[in-house]
Amino acid sequence: MRRLLLTAAAATAAALILSACGTTEPAADDVKKTGERITLTDASGAKVKLDGPAKKVVGTEWNVVESLISLGVDPVGVADVKGYKTWDTAVPLKNAPKDIGTRGEPSTDTIASLKPDLIVATTDLPPAAVKQLRKVAPVLEVRAADAADPIGQMTENLDLIAQATGTTKQSEKLKKQFQTKIDEGRKALADAGLAGTKYAFADGYIVSNQASIRPFTSGSLIGAVNAKLGLKNAWTVKGDKSYGLGSTDVEGLTKLGDVQFAYIGSDGDKNSTPFAGVLAKDKVWTSLPFVKKDNVHRLPDGIWLFGGPESMNKYIDAVVAALTK
Repeated sequence: MRRLLLTAAAATAAALILSACGTTEPAADDVKKTGERITLTDASGAKVKLDGPAKKVVGTEWNVVESLISLGVDPVGVADVKGYKTWDTAVPLKNAPKDIGTRGEPSTDTIASLKPDLIVATTDLPPAAVKQLRKVAPVLEVRAADAADPIGQMTENLDLIAQATGTTKQSEKLKKQFQTKIDEGRKALADAGLAGTKYAFADGYIVSNQASIRPFTSGSLIGAVNAKLGLKNAWTVKGDKSYGLGSTDVEGLTKLGDVQFAYIGSDGDKNSTPFAGVLAKDKVWTSLPFVKKDNVHRLPDGIWLFGGPESMNKYIDAVVAALTK
């Protein structure tokens, strides 16, 4: 539950922060050859100066940690290592990084002890915390999310981190693989006669034995990927300006009608699976058309819904497999 509440709270804060495009002077791959300094402009508008591609990197949020791993950079410090291992098994840690504390409040002292070349944070982290971290090492902030262009923000963040770590060739490779996966998934669904299928994705959590449900609207990263796959988002609730996430309860599900419904939980967090838990005997839930028709799909655990291209690739595989079984 804490994981879900932190993300929801962070979404509100992140919506207040303007994004800024990343630039580099010169490109990081060129730096590797010439030894020249790298200058980047991050999402906060700050200039980030590095002596060369960063090698010892700390990540304060799971999406940037995933990007680092995907780019071939094993972070020396990660916020809430246990949580990452629970929620992002699609892109597992390859090393044993130091746990630097929570994602909302990383330990400055712990990070300082690692003597990093670079700290990668998101705009969800409070400005006061970022200010303290800048006293330890260069901090590269990326915008946490943007409901106006979720996929564009994901790839922009990936590129900016790649520039800072000298891994731009790997970034290009990851983006091409992601586009290929979208094309393949869209074709597979179309071939199965599922193009334009009404589809609703959600996650949820349990508080005091009551289910709270979080719709992933068209402004969410998952919603944007679904649209690329040719699926029609069935949610009509409004999402926030950063993550594209809404809020509803089991009564709100009656507005969906006859849809394909999917969700992701985690066996490592029993409060995260209300659809197979407290709702299993709920009369409203059991009366829903998609429940009656067995069109409810629990996708595999460990796909981080706010992650990078590799998590989205795993998500595409999962939803195509679920809908075409």
